[in-house]
Amino acid sequence: MAHHRDIQDFDDRAASYERGWRGRWHRDIAGRAAELALSAAPAPARVLDVGCGTGLALRTLAARLPEAVSLVGIDPAPGMVAQARAAATRDPRLQFEAGFAEALPFAEGEFDLVVTVTSFDHWRDQQAGLRECARVLTPGGHLVLTDLFSLWLVPTLVVGRRGRARTVRRAAQLTAAAGFRSVQWHRAYGSGVIRIAVALR
Repeated sequence: MAHHRDIQDFDDRAASYERGWRGRWHRDIAGRAAELALSAAPAPARVLDVGCGTGLALRTLAARLPEAVSLVGIDPAPGMVAQARAAATRDPRLQFEAGFAEALPFAEGEFDLVVTVTSFDHWRDQQAGLRECARVLTPGGHLVLTDLFSLWLVPTLVVGRRGRARTVRRAAQLTAAAGFRSVQWHRAYGSGVIRIAVALR
């Protein structure tokens, strides 16, 4: 039930998602994630954003990847997909679809880079979603996983976010179990609550 509430919440906020302080916060995080993604994979031809929201991170990457062939975003909230499509009409390489991390509608090895920015915490089955990310990545491709990971969040596991990977240790276990290696963790901000993992397929 909580999963469906998350989708409805994002649907309700889609039109204003990039506005105000929250929009600035997401823009900063997307920019940092894009920076680390391009540091790890400077010239990916095919990019996938899982839980793309309004497409902010993917548009940021598209602006810095003129040679990329396709940049695809997938999100379970129809309102977010609609906003992403509306904001991306000038770049035909950008495509957005409705779908779930746990069942990505793509072939094995279809992408060189997979990013996910503050959506991982909302996946119904994080382990299954990570396995799907690994499946659609080409060998040697990179995953850039950005979300809330901190010991400060452990109390939230008792109630609303029960079973979620909200610490670096737990997220590292899940990425390793999904087949990723050479995981490097980075801070998005000085506080360290927002962390970014860069992993190799």
